[in-house]
Amino acid sequence: MGDIRRRAAVVLGVTGLMAPLAVALGAGQAQAASCTTQTGPYQKKVEKFLGRPVDGRQSAADCKAIKAFQTKHGITPNIGYAGSVTWGVMDLMNKQKAVGKKPNKDGKCPVNKGRIACVNLTLQLSWIQDGNTLVYGPVPVRTGRNGYETRTGLKKIYWRNIDHVSTIYDVPMPYSQFFDGGQAFHSVGVSMWNPPGSHGCVNMTKTDAKKYWSLLKKNDDVYVYGRKPGT
Repeated sequence: MGDIRRRAAVVLGVTGLMAPLAVALGAGQAQAASCTTQTGPYQKKVEKFLGRPVDGRQSAADCKAIKAFQTKHGITPNIGYAGSVTWGVMDLMNKQKAVGKKPNKDGKCPVNKGRIACVNLTLQLSWIQDGNTLVYGPVPVRTGRNGYETRTGLKKIYWRNIDHVSTIYDVPMPYSQFFDGGQAFHSVGVSMWNPPGSHGCVNMTKTDAKKYWSLLKKNDDVYVYGRKPGT
C-alpha cells in the first residue's frame, strides 16, 4: 500500500507522460537527452515562474532552465517543453507559497481535537496544529495519484515503525506512521512535486517525516480533506 510500489509508479508515470508528448512533439524529440525548440502552450507562464524573459518564444536558454526544473522534480520527458504537467507543478508551488503560515485559514481542519496532523490534498500541504496554534509546517507533501487516492476523513495513527520496509516490494518507508490501512506518513527520496504521486501514502521529505515522528504519537488524530489535482 501507500508508496511501497513506488518503483512501479515511476515506470507507469514515465510511460503515461511520454506517450502524449511524443505525439505532440514527434518521437525524435521525446528523447531525454534532447532539448526541444518548440514553444509550449504555457511558455509565458513558465518563463515568468523561472525568472526568464517573458516573450512567449522558446529559446535555448529557456529550454535549459525548463529542463533543469523538470529534471529536479522528476517530470518526464525532461526535454524543456513548457507543457501542462510542468506548469501544473509550478502553479501548485505558487499556491502553496501563497498559504504562508495560515494553512488552516479556511478552518477545514478541526480545531477541537487538540494536536492533529492535517493534510490538504488540494494544495498538497500538511501541517500539525494544536487547536488554533500552528505547531509545525505547512510543508509540501506527495499524496496518492489517480486510482490510488489518499482517503479523506478523520483518522488516527494506529501504528508507527521508524524503519518500515514493504514486505511485498522490499521498498523502504522510513518514519512510517500509519493512519488508514496501508496509508501512512513516511519519507521518500524523490521530489514532493514528482508526478504522478504516491500509491496512497503521504510522502514527505526526510526532514519533515522525522519532525512528524517526533511530534506525533499513536492515537493522535489525522484529518485528510480536499482533492489532489489530477484525481
